[in-house]
Parts: sequence; C-alpha cells; structure tokens
Amino acid sequence: MMLETVAAVPGMVGGMLLHLRSLRKFEQSGGWIKALLEEAENERMHLMTMVELVKPKWYERLLVLAVQGVFFNAFFVLYMLSPKVAHRVVGYLEEEAVHSYTEFLKDIESGAIKNIPAPAIAIDYWRLPKDATLKDVVTVIRADEAHHRDVNHFASDIHFQGKELREAPAPVGYH
Repeated sequence: MMLETVAAVPGMVGGMLLHLRSLRKFEQSGGWIKALLEEAENERMHLMTMVELVKPKWYERLLVLAVQGVFFNAFFVLYMLSPKVAHRVVGYLEEEAVHSYTEFLKDIESGAIKNIPAPAIAIDYWRLPKDATLKDVVTVIRADEAHHRDVNHFASDIHFQGKELREAPAPVGYH
C-alpha cells in the first residue's frame, strides 16, 4: 500500500508543471498533461482499492502523509531539474511495481494469499464482472503499471532525443 501512496505523485507533478508551462508559454502539450494526470488518477484508484483491502490504521495513514509530503517535494525538484531523468526514474519504479504485482499474483495462485472477492470500488473503476476476485484486480493493476512504465520510458526517450514532450503525441485514453 505504501508504494501506491507515492505512485500518484509523479503524474500529478509532471501534469501540473506541464500545465503551468502550457499556460505560461501559450503552447499545447501534445496531450501530455492529460496523459500524466490520467496516470495520477489511475494510481490514486490503485491506492483507494488497496485501502479497501488493507484497512490501514491511523499511524499508517500518518506515515502516508509524511512519506507523500517528502516524495512530492523531492520529485518536484527532480522534475524541475531534469524531466528526462524524472520520467526515467518513474519508468524504473513502474518496472518494480510490475514485478511486485507479478509476485502478488503468484502468491494468490499458490494460495499464500486468499483470493477474496474484489472490492466494489475496483469492480466499478475497472468495469470488472460482479464476481471478480482479488486476482482479477491485481491483474488489471499490473497492466496499468506496465502502461505507466511504457509511457514514462517513452517520455524520457523523447527528452533524451533533445525534443520536448509536446513534439510527440502522448498515449492517452488507455483506461
């Protein structure tokens, strides 16, 4: 759950900074504002789903607040200094998330983690069948993380080519 609390930060920071730049320079973003804010919203829904499953205690919520505050500011500074490095870092973090969710799926399949019914919030958000299970939820979350990985590596590659994001159309509308 802790990973999901910070996972929404990069999309929000990147989307916010691109939004402000677009306003300041009177330029279109090539869909990147929307793509990054979609990523942030999608990661928020991962967290809301995990909250339903885990039911965090008050001290865990306090820890979330502290970690999120530190990470937001650190990532904000990183993105201001080097968007290409920021997107690459997020791409690597998302690769780790894909791996973590793959391990989660293995634990469900082996019976180490009970394959309980999916929470209603997940069924509604991902339009899953009413009888969806935790395995179904983890599978769609892992697919989301793989998409975020690809989007962020793509964004970093654009920057490494000496271009701006607006010069390459953003992959939007995946959800």
